[in-house]
Amino acid sequence: MQAAGFHNRWILDFDAMPGYKAVYTKETVKSQVEKMTDTIMLNDIPIGGGSPLVVIAGPCVIEDLDTSLKAAEFLKNVTAKLNIPFIFKSSYDKANRSSIHSYRGPGIDLGLDILRRVKENTGVPILSDVHSEEQVEPAAQVLDIIQTPAFLCRQTDFIVAVAKTKKIINIKKGQFLSPWDISQVVEKALSVGNDRILITERGTMFGYNNLVVDFRGIEIMQKQTGKPVIFDATHSVQLPGGQGTCSGGQREFIPCLARAAVAAGADGIFMEVHENPDKALCDGPNSLPLSDVEPLLAKLVEIRAAI
Repeated sequence: MQAAGFHNRWILDFDAMPGYKAVYTKETVKSQVEKMTDTIMLNDIPIGGGSPLVVIAGPCVIEDLDTSLKAAEFLKNVTAKLNIPFIFKSSYDKANRSSIHSYRGPGIDLGLDILRRVKENTGVPILSDVHSEEQVEPAAQVLDIIQTPAFLCRQTDFIVAVAKTKKIINIKKGQFLSPWDISQVVEKALSVGNDRILITERGTMFGYNNLVVDFRGIEIMQKQTGKPVIFDATHSVQLPGGQGTCSGGQREFIPCLARAAVAAGADGIFMEVHENPDKALCDGPNSLPLSDVEPLLAKLVEIRAAI
């Protein structure tokens, strides 16, 4: 990207972005920044369009019913105290683990039953990810938001199959994808009449076993697609495959990146949390301890109110 004239007039020229060139004055910058994304309604929860910051959080993977219920109740109470809309997330099958020996979860049948029971017991909406077209229909019977994994964001038939459910779809941007390329993924979902779309930023490959976050991408994706952009504060600090047979992570940087994302205008924050991340069965190194959730969310609410 090249920029020139940081005074009354400047040009952003994304050479790598086909067909994209923007010339802004101070006036057009102001109007662009004030332009809101679509508001996606999940029951009585508005997401995007200038609505309050939403939080999507929970353990990376379902370990058992008791752990899932405890995490959901804890997060429900904390977010209610801070008046933050909350969506619970957890995966029933992590099909993209580094090693064949890694824990993947309880599987779709037991996993969806656990998620159903969490929803019935807590009353909170549920998000989880699907990994194949065969999983879409049964998952849609339980989930309020269906998430497509970052690694599968370019699989056309898969994206279309998820979008056909007419459920809210959370498209995680691939670590290999530029912010402006996500518009083509969104177009695939729109092609079957589903405009209930969220986009999640989760970091970009930076050499081997490392990720970096370009916070310009939040605004770029909002402007190009008109869809709410969520920031995944925990996978963004992941070190993919960094421990050989599993991924590492730098959870100490979760608060820093979450604060930056909210300041950059993210419509929501996605976080994987665990009572004891060092003993988590999946993605512990990049999970936030439950004890750190409330102070971080309180700070994010302050930042949101200030922008």
